[in-house]
Amino acid sequence: MGKVLSVVLVVFSVSVSAIVVRHDVPDKAYLAEPDDFPPLATFYIDGAHGTLVKPDWVVTAAHATFCVNPGSYIALTNGYHRVERVFVHKDYQPGKSHDIALIKLAKPVNDIEPARLYEQSDEQDKHIWFMGIGGTGDGLKGQVVDNFANAGILRKAQNKVEQASGPWLKFKFDSGAAALPLEGVSGGGDSGGPAYQIHQGKPYVLGISSRFESGGLGRYGVVEVYSRVSFFKAWIEKITSGEETVQAQLATPALTSLPGGLTTSMLPDVCADIGLKPSTTWQAAP
Repeated sequence: MGKVLSVVLVVFSVSVSAIVVRHDVPDKAYLAEPDDFPPLATFYIDGAHGTLVKPDWVVTAAHATFCVNPGSYIALTNGYHRVERVFVHKDYQPGKSHDIALIKLAKPVNDIEPARLYEQSDEQDKHIWFMGIGGTGDGLKGQVVDNFANAGILRKAQNKVEQASGPWLKFKFDSGAAALPLEGVSGGGDSGGPAYQIHQGKPYVLGISSRFESGGLGRYGVVEVYSRVSFFKAWIEKITSGEETVQAQLATPALTSLPGGLTTSMLPDVCADIGLKPSTTWQAAP
């Protein structure tokens, strides 16, 4: 494995959103299909995700956008889509709060239904789903397969909102009788992925994968933190309104601080290694 890719894996390991599963449930029970949550977007060859929330807008974690730039591509289930602009919350504090960003696509996506933004403040104790292609493992051993080695295998898992407060939703990886049938948490590799529900056939996004707060990566008892969509709904609506003056007041066009392990000098090589590029096997959006 090359040095650049090794650095990327370290970056992803201190953030979250790949799926780590129960040790007493077969891994195959967690395998997912893109149609389980069609608004899921993927940024890099080994992970990092977002959610389509309007035909030409994707919401994600701020720190996941380190290689997402105007002119680069992200993937949805129907192919590649070119990025027009990036908006990072101006109050983003790495590892602390406001870990949210929006990606404006060059052209709208008309054949995928966007997820709805969850508006209510009643998330406490709700059951949600996580989804991602990053690293995996089980609650006893933690993450044992990194996001590169997982090779794009998509999984989903359930969890319960333990705390809904201010800009955060928090989840814990329970075991035994306290665990849901497909209990799971995020590992390393898919930051920005959704905590979502399907209600009356419609997809809703409640949270955005940000980081883990305590416990070992992917082990039982670990507490994960997601940016709370209901808290940031007003910000999302203002940015997606297209008012440039408002956008300039509320967001920056790129990260002002790179995730740990990355430097400005190595970033071009990192992005060249992990960036998505239109191919003959998965055609770019027209």
